[in-house]
Amino acid sequence: MKGIIFNLLEEVVTQEHGEEAWEDLLDRSGAEGVYTSLGSYPDQEFVALLQALPGGAGPAPGDLFRWFGRAAIPLLAQRYPVLFEGHDSTRSLLGALNDIIHPEVRKLYPGAEVPIFDLDPIPGLDLPDHTVIIGYRSGRRLCALAEGFIQGAADHFGERVTVGQPRCMLRGDERCALVCTFAPRREHVRAGPG
Repeated sequence: MKGIIFNLLEEVVTQEHGEEAWEDLLDRSGAEGVYTSLGSYPDQEFVALLQALPGGAGPAPGDLFRWFGRAAIPLLAQRYPVLFEGHDSTRSLLGALNDIIHPEVRKLYPGAEVPIFDLDPIPGLDLPDHTVIIGYRSGRRLCALAEGFIQGAADHFGERVTVGQPRCMLRGDERCALVCTFAPRREHVRAGPG
């Protein structure tokens, strides 16, 4: 896993739990703690850090990945606003992952192993209104992190989304199916004179 992810975790932990929390987390996890954004580090070390979070031993690893993904999006938007430019919705951003965003990630972080997303229809899954199905494939099988990033992107764009996963690589499926149902945006109605 690229060091930028570890750097983001440090920032999220520090923002939510204070300056000393990161050092405490490193002590509890036994992790090295020196991560350069371009470096590559074992995925297991990242999982150990998540599980060493205050209260991290209780939640399932998937919940911890979702929490981190959601919390990391505001930091990514600050650091890399170009990745969010030209998008006014989560769906627009998701549609650009493979063709625009992931190539930029590879430029910034050579050797980064990025997942493959697709918006192709998945046979046998019907779409209700305001729903998009995103296929996810990755050797890391971190679909819960992808869910967290989707939720964080929805927060960023002022949207509400629920994410279900009727198909999952962790359950033996060829790819995950992230079913994203967006609540309709509320239009702001200005009160007229009178």
